[in-house]
Amino acid sequence: MNKSLIHEKICDELNELYITKNKEYGDSFGKAYEDIGPISAITQIYHKTQRLVNIYSKDEIVHESLIDNLKDLANYAIMTIIELEE
Repeated sequence: MNKSLIHEKICDELNELYITKNKEYGDSFGKAYEDIGPISAITQIYHKTQRLVNIYSKDEIVHESLIDNLKDLANYAIMTIIELEE
């Protein structure tokens, strides 16, 4: 599969994850952004980045956890763009 198709597949997965988590948690990201401002988004991204650092610093990398955290990080970046553009 070429990288463009893989990218499209991952973006579809990110959208499904976004929809699922918004059903579970509501738009807590958007609400925090509205109440606190951009620092709320930066904080979420920072927490995810720190989790990734912790995963990478272990002797054995848990592949699923790594991928899940990267997907969350990608969605946080997209959600931040959405808030910035509103």
